[in-house]
Amino acid sequence: MGTIKLRREALIHNLDIIAHQAGGKDKIAVVLKDNAYGHGAVLIAKVASDYGVRHAVVRLEREALEIEPFFEDILILADFPPTLLFRTNPKFHYALNSLHSINKFPSGTKVELKIDTGMHRNGILPEEIEEAFEKIAKNKLECVGVMSHFRSADILSSEWFWQRKIFNELKSTASKLALKKGWNPRFHISNSAGAFRGGNDEMVRVGIALYGCLEMDNTLPQPDLKPVLSLWGNKISTRILKAGERVGYNGIYEAREDEMISTYDLGYANGLDRLASNRYVTPDGAALRGRISMDCAAFASDAEELLIFNNANEYAKSVGTIGYEILACLDKDLKREWID
Repeated sequence: MGTIKLRREALIHNLDIIAHQAGGKDKIAVVLKDNAYGHGAVLIAKVASDYGVRHAVVRLEREALEIEPFFEDILILADFPPTLLFRTNPKFHYALNSLHSINKFPSGTKVELKIDTGMHRNGILPEEIEEAFEKIAKNKLECVGVMSHFRSADILSSEWFWQRKIFNELKSTASKLALKKGWNPRFHISNSAGAFRGGNDEMVRVGIALYGCLEMDNTLPQPDLKPVLSLWGNKISTRILKAGERVGYNGIYEAREDEMISTYDLGYANGLDRLASNRYVTPDGAALRGRISMDCAAFASDAEELLIFNNANEYAKSVGTIGYEILACLDKDLKREWID
C-alpha cells in the first residue's frame, strides 16, 4: 500500500501558532479522534506531549486507552457509560450530551457537561443547567468541565458573536451552581476556528488547525499553518497507453495520443475518494487517468513513488468535499512515518 508521510516540523510550527493564540501550551487540547484525523493518533500524541500539551480529546474509550500515557486528562466525546476498566482512570473525562444520559454513568465518573448554545446538535438546553447539576450530584458524578461548540466560527457572520455571548453568560451561572456542589469545572467552547476568533477560554480544542488544514473565510484571520500529512503511492506497473486506448473500469479516459501511465498502490479502499476519478492532478502535475479502483489508481507518470497530495484541502476540492473527510477516511493500515 501507499505511505503517509508526516512532517514533525510542520506540527510543531502549528502548535507554536496555536499556543501563542490560546495564551499558552497549557490551554491546548489536541483532538486525536478518528486516528488523529487519519494522521496516526499515537504518532501525533507523542509529539504533542513532548511539546508540552497536557490535554487531549477523542471519540471512544479505546482511543483514549491508546494515547493514555501521553496526557494528564482525556475528554471522551462518545455518549455512553464507561466500562469497569475505565471508570477508575482519573485521566478520563466523559462528555454528557443530554439530561437522560446522566443516569448511565456510574458514581465517581468525571464528566463534562455540554450545553447547546446554538449548534443544535448535542448538549442540554441553557435553561436545564440547574437540573443537570442536580442530577450529576445525585448520581455522585464529578463535573470537571462545562463546554459547548461553535457552529460557524470559520465564517464571518453574527453567529460566532451571539454564541460567544450566550456561553460567557452561562459561565457565570454555571460557576455559581458548581461552587455550591464543590466543583470547579473548566469552561471551553472554541474549536480550531474559534481559537483564532478570540475569547477567554480556559482550553481550546484544536483538531484541523493542528494538522494544518484549517480553512477560514478570507475576511477572517488567516493563520500561517502548514499541512502535516502527505500521501504517497508506490508504482505497481507502467505501460504506454496508445492513442485511442482507454484505461480502467468503463474506460472513462481515452488517450488522445500515446502516453505513459502507471498504476499506484492506492485506491478507494485506502481513502482515495473515487469521485476524483479522471479529474484530479497531483501537486507535481500528474493527471489521474480513468476510474479509481479499489486498490489502485492510474496516473500519467512513471515515478517510482508518486506524491498524491500534500494538502488534503486541495484533493477535497476535486471531489466537492472538505479536507476533514479526506483525512478521516485514510486507511488506518497505511504506513505512517515521520520524514524529519
